[in-house]
Amino acid sequence: MHGSDDSTRTALEEPAPEVPRRPARRPSVARLAESGVAVLRRKLSAGELGSLPVVLVLAAVWITFQSLNDSFLSPRNLSNLSVDIVGTGLIAVGIVFVLLLGELDLSVGSISGLAAAVFAVLNVNNGVPEWLALVVAVLAGTVAGTVQGYSVAKTRVPAFVVTLAGLLTFNGLMLYILGTSGTINLDENGLVAKLTSHYFTHDAAAYTVAAVGTGLVFLVSWQERRRRHAMGMRHRSLRGIIVRTAVLAAVSFIAAYLLNRFQGLPLALLIFLVVVAGLDVVLRRTHYGRQVYALGGSIEAARRASLSVTRVQTAVLAVSGTMAALGGLFLASRITSVSQGAGSGILLLNAIAAAVIGGTSLFGGRGTTWSAVLGMLVIQSIASGMVITDTPTAVQFMITGGVLFAAVVIDALSRRSQEAHGRA
Repeated sequence: MHGSDDSTRTALEEPAPEVPRRPARRPSVARLAESGVAVLRRKLSAGELGSLPVVLVLAAVWITFQSLNDSFLSPRNLSNLSVDIVGTGLIAVGIVFVLLLGELDLSVGSISGLAAAVFAVLNVNNGVPEWLALVVAVLAGTVAGTVQGYSVAKTRVPAFVVTLAGLLTFNGLMLYILGTSGTINLDENGLVAKLTSHYFTHDAAAYTVAAVGTGLVFLVSWQERRRRHAMGMRHRSLRGIIVRTAVLAAVSFIAAYLLNRFQGLPLALLIFLVVVAGLDVVLRRTHYGRQVYALGGSIEAARRASLSVTRVQTAVLAVSGTMAALGGLFLASRITSVSQGAGSGILLLNAIAAAVIGGTSLFGGRGTTWSAVLGMLVIQSIASGMVITDTPTAVQFMITGGVLFAAVVIDALSRRSQEAHGRA
């Protein structure tokens, strides 16, 4: 009896087994932050930071100049900035194509000046209609680039040597075409002048462009995800696409709001964005674009794969010449004149720096047309900030050079990291 009582008492006194508690779920914000940090670490170790460094540099530049002068981020200055990037930015987009091959085009400055001179002489001096003179000027750039590209492909001489000769040749040809007149003033109400002076003043124009652009980016990303998922390839998550689109929408509509507070959407900016987006599609979605990236990875491997190296190299330099001609016309439009100094100075350096700072690799095979946009924003923001704060031009050169050096170092370290992971 006592034993049973003791066992009963023991059973009654034993504590009930504890029910395991579910760990408290961390807030979704914390989980997203941890996930973002993990992704950042993975991309950093693999050398796949993409455009993040240049975006951070651009943010730092804007914050710094805004703290020095609160008119830097004013609607007026940002509107002027959006127009100022177009001329050199178009040239930089052409440079991106050449850099993707691991080559360099040193003639783009001279070609831009030559195209502007051809237009001015035909239209102003000889009375040729503006639209026809514009077409001939652009074709002059295309022909110049094609000749250089074919020479590079056939002789296998490095592009920078051939285009260095082109720099001298086309600069001399520009001076010969302009003659002793020196400077030719363009019609301030003409077609070319309106490229940088016309604005869409209705608020709906800027907001429509922002909405259409954001929608197209979402649709392209969604279709890319579906295609890669169907093929069993790695693809972005739906959440990632939504977040990315939301960030783009916020930036686009804020930019539209600021532009509308001044004079509206600049025609030059609209043309620039359309050209950049169109060429981005060419690089990413066409057989030609895949060939360009393939040649940038390894020309010998491309030859063994029976790719037409001659055709691709010729086409790339032709694109570079065409974009240089377009850029030269926009630069002439900005000042409504063409002089013997057109295409000279630091134009070439700024165009190359914009492409490299924006994230296009000097080693070839990596970069997009949007790289030129980001890089040009950095360079022109520095220039604009220096003017507003009355900083000497020498300091502007030193800062731009420092940013360019940092971009090259990041590019080299990124490539080394990719090689270590077997991705380069």
